[in-house]
Amino acid sequence: MKALKVDHIGIAVKDLEASISFYRDILGLEMAGSEVVEEQKVKVAFFPVGDTEVELLESTSEDGPIAKFIEKNGEGIQHIAFKVENIEEAIEYMLSKGMKMIDEKPRYGAGGAKIAFVHPKSSNRVLVELSERK
Repeated sequence: MKALKVDHIGIAVKDLEASISFYRDILGLEMAGSEVVEEQKVKVAFFPVGDTEVELLESTSEDGPIAKFIEKNGEGIQHIAFKVENIEEAIEYMLSKGMKMIDEKPRYGAGGAKIAFVHPKSSNRVLVELSERK
């Protein structure tokens, strides 16, 4: 397995519209769209920056993972995602190296990606996402 690039950086926010304003109006980035990912209880806005993206993540539920993250840590960087060629092979590789995985099978992520998260206990307390996009 090889990480091909930083796919995106996920930033947990309380108020998506207010955060969009900063990235669009202050930084001058163009928003590429937004979507709700029901399975993850999150609304996502996408801002391409060069060959990667900034993803703003607002929880759609008080018990969602982003809401829990903000409650514990406050707003800020929640995860970093690396693009991989084959998500299933990447998961197997991580497991073979003794990495603890949150997802041992891929799941649906924003933007049509297949994703899996490496547990922060295996990655120096950083939530790492593996992402396969076609």
